[in-house]
Amino acid sequence: MQIDLEKTHSELQCFFEPKGVAVIGASSHPEKIGHQVLKNLREGGVFSLPHLKGFTGKIFPINPKAEHILGLKCYSRITDISERVDLAIICLPARLVPQVMQECAMKKVTGVSIISAGFGEADSKGRKLQEEFLGIAKKAGIRIVGPNCLGILYPPQHLNASFAPFLPFSGKVAFISQSGALLDSVIDWSVKDNYGFSAMISYGNKSDLDAPDFIAWAAKDPYTKVITLYVEGFSDGRYFLEMAKKVTPIKPIVALKAGRTATGSRAVGSHTGSLAGSYQIYKGVFKQSGVIMADTLTQMFDMARALAYQPLAKGNRLAIVTNGGGSGVMCADYCEELAIEMPALPRQLIEKLDKSGKMHPAWSRGNPLDLVGDAGPERYELALEAVMGSEVYDGAIVIQAVQTSTQPLRNAGILVEVQKKYKKPIIGAFMGGVISEASIKYLEEHGIPNYDDVDRAARAMWVLMEYGRYVRRRKL
Repeated sequence: MQIDLEKTHSELQCFFEPKGVAVIGASSHPEKIGHQVLKNLREGGVFSLPHLKGFTGKIFPINPKAEHILGLKCYSRITDISERVDLAIICLPARLVPQVMQECAMKKVTGVSIISAGFGEADSKGRKLQEEFLGIAKKAGIRIVGPNCLGILYPPQHLNASFAPFLPFSGKVAFISQSGALLDSVIDWSVKDNYGFSAMISYGNKSDLDAPDFIAWAAKDPYTKVITLYVEGFSDGRYFLEMAKKVTPIKPIVALKAGRTATGSRAVGSHTGSLAGSYQIYKGVFKQSGVIMADTLTQMFDMARALAYQPLAKGNRLAIVTNGGGSGVMCADYCEELAIEMPALPRQLIEKLDKSGKMHPAWSRGNPLDLVGDAGPERYELALEAVMGSEVYDGAIVIQAVQTSTQPLRNAGILVEVQKKYKKPIIGAFMGGVISEASIKYLEEHGIPNYDDVDRAARAMWVLMEYGRYVRRRKL
């Protein structure tokens, strides 16, 4: 099977960097999807948030019963527009879509996003309508997202070509989702938690473009470092396998597969008309192609954040630095369950720290390296310099439990500087709430992911080791 990433990326650019966008079914009524899509293009979201900006390209509302909507001139048909239109977004009842697709073909539109539902996922009548518009599109060389989808959001271009509530912050993680409602929830959460995305793609019941096509696009997108995927089923499993094999040595893919149980599989069929298939088969395909599997959304985005902002580990050996013995023990348990090695502290390293005269007499002299509860920034710096400068360790998890002598912001600064110096991965586990808030923000602004529980921190370090091992093996 021939896989051409550059060609696919070029074909799909009309959905991400269009010069002109037409909204077919634009409406002046705020409750209508045609209004929400148009407002999203104009303002970045239907809600007002400080980070939002509108799309800077041309926007053409299509509505034969209106002259202007949201200050934009309306057109009766897409063929009435004299300027170039790269992307058409259809927000009309299913029965009208084939005729509109014919008009898009006449206009030589290159990409169409069909928000409307009631097609292959619905009934035999819907499947017939889908076959009809798909035939027209294929003949004209038009690529299609959807139908029954939320649309596409591309923060680097301030493009909200969807009826999602607003654009997320810009980041390095692309999220490709078969579920539009799930993508909505992720957007809302992401702004609250300051989690950025390079792209968010809802592809619905995949009449034309499927997850592997968007994976190919993301592989060549300069803003994307990690690809995340929520999938219910593939139209062509072989295509996904070959595409993933091509992409995973370039960029990591982290996937969450729905329909793991018999009940879930039945729900998938009624949701997007997909065949869920055997979960065990999907697990095998993911493993064979280098795709990293997540069990939950939180786990998927935790791992993606680590991969997006930290270097890959060159081995599997970890040091844990902590000011809380219990937290260190729990972290060690999780790491062992993930088959992460935790070598004992070398004798020379122990002697060096003892001779510094700055460690507490009761420090652990082991791994986890317990600094004891009254540890200040000086101890954190000594310990972290020692383990990160040692050839015995490939990375570190640094745990901070807030106590009376803890200085969270200074500790955060130490993590940032030591990571820059040694170029090995560091994962933060600054636990707590109000007192740690500023230090956690500082860590994440400087590229060190922080997790509020040690099991999440352990999984984040594991993925840097696991994907690092995969990349090294593929290069052999």
